Amino acid sequence: MSEQQTTAIIDTLKQDSTAHGGSGSDWIMHHIMDSNKLDFAPFGSIPLPQIHLFGFDLSITKHVLFLWISAALLVFLMIRVSKSYKKSLVPKGAGTLFEILIEFVRDEIAKPTIGKGYEKFLPYLLTAFFFILLSNFLGLIPYSATVTSNITVTSVLAIFSFFMIQLAGISKNGLFGYFKGLIPHGVPVFLLPIMLVVEILGLFTKPFALAIRLFANMTAGHIVIYALISLIFVLHSYFVAPVSIGMALFIYLLEILVALLQAFIFTMLSSLFIGMAYHQDH
Repeated sequence: MSEQQTTAIIDTLKQDSTAHGGSGSDWIMHHIMDSNKLDFAPFGSIPLPQIHLFGFDLSITKHVLFLWISAALLVFLMIRVSKSYKKSLVPKGAGTLFEILIEFVRDEIAKPTIGKGYEKFLPYLLTAFFFILLSNFLGLIPYSATVTSNITVTSVLAIFSFFMIQLAGISKNGLFGYFKGLIPHGVPVFLLPIMLVVEILGLFTKPFALAIRLFANMTAGHIVIYALISLIFVLHSYFVAPVSIGMALFIYLLEILVALLQAFIFTMLSSLFIGMAYHQDH
């Protein structure tokens, strides 16, 4: 890339920053938050359909679009992998990678944290792991969006885990037995009302922590990258560009590890909570 091309791109980014309030924070939030268009700076943008039905806003936003893409990509890849197993018991290409990841979730997450009966919950854990993983990696592609940096998406994932936790506990211990088992044995009678409130709050803090952890970690990495790039405009100097871009590239490479790590953490914690509810008597 020539010096003139580099200068032109930086000027375009600077104009984009000015167009969104002129401050670094406004420019960063513009690229982090959801929007009704796809930005392809410096080439322009594509507006997304705006749909309003019976007073509800059903518009297709950038995050909704990439949420659909992640789901469709997951279904497509899983169908391809399953077909490869029908043709041969020895997978090839992408099937080998998926087999390694599936065995990892089964042997390193589900079995140790749930134990006996883990097979019932393995389909959900695999779905959550691969969806989060694909969504995180998709968000690293230029001009795309990370749907797991949207609190609504992570909240829905956490709600699914919440229901799986309750279903696991009720299916093994019964409705009355499960909620009775939330209270530790030997608690004095006068502490029962307090413990009941604490344990009920604990049921909701677990999925809340899952949602916030995934959302915060995926958002933070992108904010750091854009903040480093915005230093060029804040300091009004092109001499800062090599340092800012170099550090941003380092954080970008680190985000690849974070994408895999956050999929693992969400799945592992969900599996751990399911195991605690399922084997409540242990």
